[in-house]
Amino acid sequence: MMDLLIVLTSFLDLVIPFFFAILLPVLGLYFVYLIITKAFTDMGFSTFEAILIVFASFLLGSGLIDEYVGVSFSNIPLFTYHTYWIVSINVGGAVIPILLSIYLSVKNRLNLIRVLLGIGGIAVVTFCVTYPDPDKGIVSTFPYWILPILAASFLSLVVCWKEKKKAAPFAYTIGTLGVLLGADGFHLMGLLQFETQTMRTAVIGGASVFDMVFITGILAVFLDGLLIIQKKRKKDA
Repeated sequence: MMDLLIVLTSFLDLVIPFFFAILLPVLGLYFVYLIITKAFTDMGFSTFEAILIVFASFLLGSGLIDEYVGVSFSNIPLFTYHTYWIVSINVGGAVIPILLSIYLSVKNRLNLIRVLLGIGGIAVVTFCVTYPDPDKGIVSTFPYWILPILAASFLSLVVCWKEKKKAAPFAYTIGTLGVLLGADGFHLMGLLQFETQTMRTAVIGGASVFDMVFITGILAVFLDGLLIIQKKRKKDA
């Protein structure tokens, strides 16, 4: 009996570290995959299209490809401010979300006035929970960066209550564009007022804002989907 307990204990000592080191990260990545594909499916995309969009956004937003080709595909220079700031726009964190939002708005025939009002509302919320930092760009701290997600989801459900199929694209559009406007748009001049010893780059949709744009758009749509499903279940019951 004691030998069995010793063998069992030794087995658990080997399995538990393996579980935490390998299985938990794999399960975590799979959970993220489910959230992302669910969100893009709700917006009318296939699983393959969802993976392609996310991969392109990450590849062109992180700057990984620039290190190999020696040319900046991630950040497109726009203009210089005085002698110490170069203002650029990030492809993965700004260009792709903007184009995707326009596509979803046109495809789903979203009401332009409602979209603009929604973007304005999320922009105000985002502006209040972000601030410029000369070393990090535009940043936000936990848990305040969650507020734009909740606001985008709430507004989309209220506005699209009678047209629930439009809730997901509406949430993504106002969430991503609202964060871009409220964080980088409203705070850009404040960031450029910092004088630096060397030339620096202020990237629209880059650094922390890249994360906020991506997370806000995806989680707002995902949260919408959960709430709509829950509402349907209560109605069917």
